[in-house]
Amino acid sequence: MNKKVALITGASSGIGREFARIHVANGGDLIIIARRKEKLNELKEELEKKYNVNIKVIAKDLTLPESPMEIYNEIKEEGINVDYLINNAGFGGRGYFYERPMELDLQMIQVNIVTLTTLTRLFLPDFVKRNSGKILNVSSTAALMPGPLQAVYYATKAYVLSFSNAIAQELKDTNITVTALLPGATETEFAKTSDMSKTAVFKKTANPYEVAKEGYDAMIKGKLDVVAGLTSSQKATMSMLKFMPKKLMLKQVYQMQQEK
Repeated sequence: MNKKVALITGASSGIGREFARIHVANGGDLIIIARRKEKLNELKEELEKKYNVNIKVIAKDLTLPESPMEIYNEIKEEGINVDYLINNAGFGGRGYFYERPMELDLQMIQVNIVTLTTLTRLFLPDFVKRNSGKILNVSSTAALMPGPLQAVYYATKAYVLSFSNAIAQELKDTNITVTALLPGATETEFAKTSDMSKTAVFKKTANPYEVAKEGYDAMIKGKLDVVAGLTSSQKATMSMLKFMPKKLMLKQVYQMQQEK
């Protein structure tokens, strides 16, 4: 049986690392991408010891515009066919938009939107040519509302959801599927790096393995969207948000993002 190759960005920690573990447990090979080469090599060693799989490590800074093309070219030169593209890399950042360092927000747009879009655009024609392949784009429950104090992050995740759904429809007559994963607050490095640790949003966090498993299974089934990692009270809050007057909803989200 031909092993499926999954390319996973942001694979050095959190949900991305769990995607890698799940995929090899299912007998697949991997291309793992992140900035931290030592973390990727640790993961490669861990998984190759446990499973009979091939794992390629590519250390890249995805804030750099040239990175997606360099990744694609390196993979093509080695003659590797990617079966599953998992665009997981992304980061957030809290604060008033007018006070936050502009370069950080532009880097966020680069990783969360531009890199994800470029990698999808580079690999998708190959999928179409073969009429097979699966794409999993990691969005967020943040995609479902505006996010005062994380204005750019929430907006980037809304883009990921909208983009994923649109191209899924474009591909409806093919064997290629596009799934958007919308995790809630998850126990990863995200809270710390985005300065969200002390907020109400991250009071109760989901297990990254469980979130990754829901996303991976949804991708395999070709589902359009999957919301993962919410407690029942968080689910209730999410379902109420869409019926709230927008000003009240913005106030609620704003309060949830403040440090407690």
